[in-house]
Amino acid sequence: MTDIGTFRLTLPGQMLRRGFWLYVWRVATADNRELLYVGRTGDNSSPNASPPYIRMGQHLGSMKNQNALRRHLVSHSVEPETCRSFELVAHGPIHPEVVKPEDFDHADKITRISLMELHTPFRNIVGAMEKRLEQDLRVAGYAVMNTVKWKHDVDDTEWLPIRRAFAKDFPGLKELT
Repeated sequence: MTDIGTFRLTLPGQMLRRGFWLYVWRVATADNRELLYVGRTGDNSSPNASPPYIRMGQHLGSMKNQNALRRHLVSHSVEPETCRSFELVAHGPIHPEVVKPEDFDHADKITRISLMELHTPFRNIVGAMEKRLEQDLRVAGYAVMNTVKWKHDVDDTEWLPIRRAFAKDFPGLKELT
């Protein structure tokens, strides 16, 4: 039988801002484990950088190419609907989304290419930050479900302020040098 209840989700208005964000899902499982999933916004294949609230529903939905968190939980023998809680810790926007013309048509290949040229450097930096965050959380002793594969690197002067921001929610990051 399904448990019936009344639940609340509070979403800060700032999480509606488009741009390049880093985020960590903290999942409390039914058997009291804490599992993390590290992600970012900023598409690889389009000049879009959506807000983290859009990724929330996608991560736990049924679309195979969008529900990475659900797939990782299942691969760890965790049924998402049995979890005690899901907490999304999001930091950003680190960079704004590239401004598109009001009449932008995704079929317009020339404009799309020029927008991707502006989008890609930000995406590469935030992708490198995503990789560092995943690695640093793992080194600090957290159980991170995903491995971020990214070929680009980020300079420590850009990375360390981001790590300090996440250390407020993940204190083990403070111990890293």
